Amino acid sequence: MVTVDPHMKPHGEQPIERTSLSNQIEASYSRIGITSAHIGIVAMVLFGVFFDAIEQNTVGIAGPALKEQWGIGGTQIGLLNTATFTAVALGRLLAGALMDRFGRRTLLGANLLVFAVGSLLCALAPNYEVLVGARFLVGLGLGGEIATAVIMLSEFFSAKHRGTAVGLINVAAAGLGNMLAPLFGVIVFAVFSGDNAWRWLFGVLILPALAVVVYRRALPETPRYLAATGRIDEANIVINRLAQGKLRGEIEVQEQYLDASTAAEVTTTTTTTTRWTEMFGKRFRRATLSLGTAVCMSYAAQISMLTLIPVILTERGMSITSALWYTLVMQTGSLVGALTAAMIARRLPRKVTLTAAAIFGVVAGLGFGFFAVNMPLVLIFGALFNFCVIVLNTTIWLFAPEQYPTRIRGLATSVILALGSLSGGLFPLIAGAVLDSSGVGAMFAMLAGLFAVCAIAVQFPKETVGQPMPEDD
Repeated sequence: MVTVDPHMKPHGEQPIERTSLSNQIEASYSRIGITSAHIGIVAMVLFGVFFDAIEQNTVGIAGPALKEQWGIGGTQIGLLNTATFTAVALGRLLAGALMDRFGRRTLLGANLLVFAVGSLLCALAPNYEVLVGARFLVGLGLGGEIATAVIMLSEFFSAKHRGTAVGLINVAAAGLGNMLAPLFGVIVFAVFSGDNAWRWLFGVLILPALAVVVYRRALPETPRYLAATGRIDEANIVINRLAQGKLRGEIEVQEQYLDASTAAEVTTTTTTTTRWTEMFGKRFRRATLSLGTAVCMSYAAQISMLTLIPVILTERGMSITSALWYTLVMQTGSLVGALTAAMIARRLPRKVTLTAAAIFGVVAGLGFGFFAVNMPLVLIFGALFNFCVIVLNTTIWLFAPEQYPTRIRGLATSVILALGSLSGGLFPLIAGAVLDSSGVGAMFAMLAGLFAVCAIAVQFPKETVGQPMPEDD
């Protein structure tokens, strides 16, 4: 076995100081760059979040059919998403606590299994009340999946590539997933006609979820988590796998990327003092509260739009199929937003991106509510609305893990995302009630106000673009 001095740069360059765990990992990742192993890891994560995103859209897609068959209104449809996203919040909290204790890899498979069971119960629900309970179970799996995916990808890449990697989660989820979800609905309703077609909408998603669980067997644990918990040899093995582009099989040559003695000092002094309340302490309070507020505003706007736009379009005289096609066109803004956020994350400061997206979100909300008097304007303002909210969500997903050290990163980020999910679960109730009582203009004026609050909240965390992820070194 070949051993490389962790304090030497390759090709005979001068020694560099890498006494901190954070800098050792960052230097290792920078040396390695992007290999086929990184691509495989990203693919395994993205397949899961893609189907999660489609599942998140199923209530909005099935809403008109449920309204017709069971006689429920906008408030009851909103309650289905309330059950889902309240459970998503709880699932993220549980996943955050468990992933910091047991690792990131274990959580991904468990989350998808819970999601699959919940989808089966949705398909078989005999009445509205059972469907609400089934959506709660689905939400538990969904919440853990996204939170774990964000942390996992953020910990596999250097500062140069981290933004793009995490941004790809929303390309697959809010971009492709949200955009193609209406098409998925069109296909299901075309293949399975009749009053129970909506049941197939939930049931068909079970098969890809189980397939992804099997596909992810080769997914390794993140080196940052392994190193932060004192498993330096295992972390070096994973880094070597990344360097050689081999997620399976034997590794021919191993280099010592991490200095075991330095990392041991770090884990000895940090792992014994971890408390969940630390994210609200003096050091992290500003980041937790400001990003928590921002994500609450963003998720509330996004989920209200996803849930109620098919109902709004069908109330204007469209068929369910036509409403879904128009929803698909508006969701192209989500894909463009996710791609934009992923591309600019390498260079543009996080705060600049978030502020600009929130301001344009105000414009989109007011435009849809008061100026979208014909279908072309509905499509333009709807696409702009989705573009802005996905840029916000993607950037927050990236920004939050960069605020915390590995030992609390999973839980702290999950708490922030859980706050967003809880807001996304509760706010469609309010938005649906406003829609029923005061109309489209009032509802979208309220959503524009959410973007305005978000623009203020994102000014307070510290900027992190281009910096290594923090550790307690």
